Amino acid sequence: QECSKKQKNDDTQSTSVDALSSNDGSEEKNEFDTLANAKILLSDCLACDSCMTLEEGARVFQQNQKEFFRILNLNKKCDTSKHKVLAVSICPQSLPYFAAKFSLSVNEAAKRLCGFLKSLGVHYVFDTTIAADFSILESQREFVQRYQRRNQEEHALPMFASACPGWIRYAERVLTNLVTSHICTAKSPQQIMGSLVKGYFARQQNLSPDKIFHVVVAPCYDKKLEALREDFYTALYNSPEVDCVLTSGEIVQIMEQKNVSMKDVTEVAVDSLFDDLKEGDVVRHDGKRSDGYLEHIFKHAAKELFGMDVKEITYKALKNKDFQEVTLEKDGETVLRFAAAYGFRNIQNMVLKLKKGKFLYHFVEVLACPGGCLNGKGQAQTEDGKPDRALLAQMEEVYTAIPVRLPETNLHVQKMYQDWLEGMDSRKAQDTLHTTYSAVNQSTSSLDIKW
Repeated sequence: QECSKKQKNDDTQSTSVDALSSNDGSEEKNEFDTLANAKILLSDCLACDSCMTLEEGARVFQQNQKEFFRILNLNKKCDTSKHKVLAVSICPQSLPYFAAKFSLSVNEAAKRLCGFLKSLGVHYVFDTTIAADFSILESQREFVQRYQRRNQEEHALPMFASACPGWIRYAERVLTNLVTSHICTAKSPQQIMGSLVKGYFARQQNLSPDKIFHVVVAPCYDKKLEALREDFYTALYNSPEVDCVLTSGEIVQIMEQKNVSMKDVTEVAVDSLFDDLKEGDVVRHDGKRSDGYLEHIFKHAAKELFGMDVKEITYKALKNKDFQEVTLEKDGETVLRFAAAYGFRNIQNMVLKLKKGKFLYHFVEVLACPGGCLNGKGQAQTEDGKPDRALLAQMEEVYTAIPVRLPETNLHVQKMYQDWLEGMDSRKAQDTLHTTYSAVNQSTSSLDIKW
């Protein structure tokens, strides 16, 4: 749907956008002639109010299947100096979409998706769950530290989750200083995966980061914009941590274009970042439709701050099913109060409470999409842009059935903290796993681009 908050751009501006977003490579001309450009704006209009610049719009527009195939076609040519190692990282919330859509188990979906991507010419296919392990562990530690400083620092609490780029963009461009100091500094799983692929994996393979073209498959269009952030860029090698983001739906478009069914694809085990190992069965984190920041941080804080082992978390729905709270009581007193706020309506209500000084929560897991990440706008949508509720229900069943693995139990993560990051409290760990969020001045040059 057209964004109702923004004015139409004049013809001159539209022409300049077309010029910036055009592709010079003629080798892939007409390769995707039957694909329509996606007509979905950023989730729930969270990136509206003139905060998409002309340059950003053009760069986002270039993150599509044609750019992916431009790199694949370059690799087919004889000039090896231009060859790239193609690595694709798949988000855990995308796999249930492929599983439900093609009536596969989640493990079958992962292996067949890997087989399909490798049949196109991709060299490595990774699972981003390990990046979420790092993100959750860093978020847990930061919350405990903020809680312990709450009486000394005005902005220590509440802490807001930082994994959703639609929410981050809205906070930086619209809410500004009211919220930015409260956002957790841990990078999202997508961008930590970028650091792992362009940093750790590149070193293991003796590759320069700029020789790797890193693609992320995600359920959400907002992830394209996140990949463009200046702080997620390796200036020394002139290389972004994530070169291109494709939604789950865009991958299915490629399958349809090539007349390939997932059921006919050969299963190939997903790669690991470690030597020649392969990934085992798919695992996930606690949480119904997201990476489980609320549940993991809540249980960790209960143990670290109050010595309480919480096995099961009880959610209490408030105004609607997408705004729920979780509390911890000790000696008759509520000592922790967490909330999950999904969708723009609940985000607005949450911010209103913050402005009025009536905010009771210590931590909020904020996600732009109603229903959470499984309901990302890049998957499970009908042709008219509405959520495919039947498919979404199947996806939730698939996701819930995936075994949970605690990030603390991942031995690879613990080893990487010591060997690669030089310890959990090192400067390298801070620089690699964290970023900063701050108010951004709105640009006068903006556009309402469809992509």
